[in-house]
Amino acid sequence: MKRNRVSARLLAAAAAVAGACGLAPAEAAWQPTRPVEIIVPAGTGGGADQMARVIQGIVQKHNLMSQPLVVINKAGGAGAEGFLDVKSSTRNPHKIIITLSNLFTTPLATGVPFKWEDMTPVAMLALDEFVLWVNAKSPYKTAKDYVEAIKGGQPHQFKMGGTGSKQEDQIITAAIEQATGSKLTYIPYKGGGDVAAQLVGGHVDSSVNNPIEAVAQWRAGELRPLCVFDSQRIPLQGKVTADMGWGDIPTCKEQGLDVEYLMLRGFFTTPGATPDQVAFYVDLFKKVRETPDWKDFMEKGAFNTTFMTGEEFKAWLKKAADTHRGLMEKAGFLAKS
Repeated sequence: MKRNRVSARLLAAAAAVAGACGLAPAEAAWQPTRPVEIIVPAGTGGGADQMARVIQGIVQKHNLMSQPLVVINKAGGAGAEGFLDVKSSTRNPHKIIITLSNLFTTPLATGVPFKWEDMTPVAMLALDEFVLWVNAKSPYKTAKDYVEAIKGGQPHQFKMGGTGSKQEDQIITAAIEQATGSKLTYIPYKGGGDVAAQLVGGHVDSSVNNPIEAVAQWRAGELRPLCVFDSQRIPLQGKVTADMGWGDIPTCKEQGLDVEYLMLRGFFTTPGATPDQVAFYVDLFKKVRETPDWKDFMEKGAFNTTFMTGEEFKAWLKKAADTHRGLMEKAGFLAKS
């Protein structure tokens, strides 16, 4: 009995010393024990795929974890394939998924039995901006000019090019219609590169591409940005063209177009993940965000660099889900029950 009491005191003292030195018991700190899959609920080459592969490269380059990251694209059903895979992988912490707004739009538009609460939120890494673009040869110099034109035109006279159907670009288009009382013809394409090319060619009148999807054509003098769908201007001071940069583009609200929309770039893991497992990935993404590689990627893509975790992130997700339901319901995009 005396020996046991001495051993207990020694263990307690050792624990106290470890705590004072910032050390945690080995069993308290979880780390992956095999390769971690990053599920991309979209095709290759798109924004989510690009971000996943940038993170994969940063983690490998800077040796941020002992196990490799493996990017796997599961784009079927507008991303439903990827979400349902993670939903069904309960308590598998070696699987994470990068999310965009199809986290909300896909189940609403298709009726797939899935919602964001079916997974474990990890972190918001950034928000993707959307910009209202027109051909540089068009007569519209400002968003006010554009709004006046679509209000004065015939219904469906103006063509808006966008990526996919009943997803982000078409939702923004529907929001513009609701804000202006006009009717646009939405034309879906496979990706943002195709959309930019169609706008340059004059086959559509406008687009709401992400910055990274149209920056090359803007720099070449082929496209003109009218406004950004954020509550504030993009806080980047460098010039993209000879006389204009991202920070010079007014918000759409400044121009009288009362529409805001940002797309999530965040991560979830599987249902049943423990706090230690979530904490590992939160810490990993914090380290990623501190690298010059990530900062360069954020600047080139003109991302909103907001970072959220925990209850703050969950509150944002709930609000975003409600917003998407409202927008899609008004536009008639909800799946029929």
